[in-house]
Amino acid sequence: MQVFDMIIDGLPVKAESTFDVINPASGQAFARVQAGGPAHVDQAVAAARAAFPGWSRTSDKHRQDLLHALGVALEEEMPALMELVTKESGKPLGGLNGIGAGMEVGGAIAWTHVTADLELPVEVIQDNDEARIEVHRKPLGVVASITPWNWPLMIAIWHVIPALRAGNTVVIKPSGLTPTATIRFVELANRILPPGVLNIVTGESGVGSAIARHPDINKIVFTGSTPTGKNIMQNAAGNLKRLTLELGGNDAGIVLPDVDPKVVAPKLFGVGFHNNGQTCACLKRLYVHDSIYEELVGELARIARDTIVGDGLVEGTQLGPVQNKTQMDFVHELVEDARANGARILSGGKARAGNGYFYEPTVIADAKDGMRVVDEEQFGPVLPVIRYSDIDEVIARANANENGLGGSIWSNDRTKAAALALQLECGTAWVNEHGAIQPDAPFGGVKQSGLGVEFGRYGLEEYTSIQTLKIMKN
Repeated sequence: MQVFDMIIDGLPVKAESTFDVINPASGQAFARVQAGGPAHVDQAVAAARAAFPGWSRTSDKHRQDLLHALGVALEEEMPALMELVTKESGKPLGGLNGIGAGMEVGGAIAWTHVTADLELPVEVIQDNDEARIEVHRKPLGVVASITPWNWPLMIAIWHVIPALRAGNTVVIKPSGLTPTATIRFVELANRILPPGVLNIVTGESGVGSAIARHPDINKIVFTGSTPTGKNIMQNAAGNLKRLTLELGGNDAGIVLPDVDPKVVAPKLFGVGFHNNGQTCACLKRLYVHDSIYEELVGELARIARDTIVGDGLVEGTQLGPVQNKTQMDFVHELVEDARANGARILSGGKARAGNGYFYEPTVIADAKDGMRVVDEEQFGPVLPVIRYSDIDEVIARANANENGLGGSIWSNDRTKAAALALQLECGTAWVNEHGAIQPDAPFGGVKQSGLGVEFGRYGLEEYTSIQTLKIMKN
C-alpha cells in the first residue's frame, strides 16, 4: 500500500500516525496518508512566510514560465493522476459524457496554463500636468487552500495556481477523504518551484481550524459546505483574513414548454448526474412545464435505467460510486423522505448490494417544493422533477431557496430564455446548459452559496490587494 507524505518547505514530512484513504468502489483502503496536526500547520505557514519575499519579487515572466512548466509536468503525469483521482473519488476514468477523471486532470492542466497567462496590468487613473495616479495589484502573503472531496485535483488547481500567479505562497489542506492526487500535484510542483512556495498539510482533526485561526495566514480560499464556510469565516475574523468561499448549491433548472422532451432529456440528465451529482453546480432541482412533464420524466427515467454504474477503473463505466458511505446514506434518506411524502420513484431509489458505495441513478417524479429532496442539496445521483404551469411563479419558486450558485433556463427561444435567466438569483445563469465553467469567466455564488469569485481576471484579483500610487508633478 502506497504511503503519502506531507510536503513542507520542499521536503517530505511524516507525522506520528497515518490514516487510510478508502476506494469507494470497494470500501477498502488503497493508500495511507500522514495525519498532520496544528504543529504541522505552524511549520508550513512559517515556510510559506519565509518564501514569500523572494517569490513575490520574482518577475511576472518567471512566475508564468514556472507555472507553465508545472502544467507540462501534470500532463506528463496524467495517467497516474487519473488513476489516483478515480481510486480516491470514485469517478470513472472516462465517465458520463466524458466527465470523469480524464476530464478532471485535463481540466487541471488547461486551467494551469490559462491562469499562468493572466495579467493584472497597472491601471492609470490620472496622468496630467498635476499628477500621475496608478493602481497596482500586490500579492497578499500566505494563502491557505481548503479543498473538498468531489473534484479534489481540479479544485486544488483552481485555488493554488492563481494564488501563485499573483505572487503569494500557499499552504493547502485537501479533504482527508481524497488527498492523494493533490499530494502528488504538490510533489510535482516542488520539483519546479522554490522551497516553501507550495506546502501541503494532511489530516482532519484540528488542521482546518488551525488554518482558519492562524495569524500569519492572509487569505483562505475554501470550497465546501455552507456551515463549514461560516465556521471558517468566524475563525478568520481574528486577523481579518481575506476570504473566497464557494459553498453549497441547490441549482434550479426551468424547462419551458417549447422544447422537445426527447431532445432535451439526455442533456438534462448529463448536467444533473455527471460525477454522480456530486458537483456544487450540478442541476439539482428540475422544474418542468405541465404540458411536457410526463414525457420528460419518462425519458429521464429511461436514461437512468440504461446508465452503466460500476467501478470507475473499468472501461465503459459512466457513473461510479458515491464517494463515501455517509453521503450515500444521506442521499437515501432524502429519497425515502420523498417516497413517504407521495413522490414517485421512477428509477433507482436504492443502494446496490455488495462492496462499495453504489447508489442507482434516481429520478423522482411528483416532487414538490417543501420536500427535503427539493429544498436540500442532495449531492448525489438523485434528480427531483417538479411541475409548474406559470413562468413567473416558477421563477419565484426557484429563487426561494437560500442557495444561489447557478441556475438555467431551457427553451428554443434563446432571447426569451436569456431574459428569464437574468431573473434567477444566482452567480451564474445558463441557457440550454448547466454547470459549464471555463478558466476565463468568473464563477461564484450569492446568498448562502458563498462570497467572492474564482477564474479569470476577476478571480485573480481576489488574491491581491490594491495599492494606489500618486506621483505629484509640481
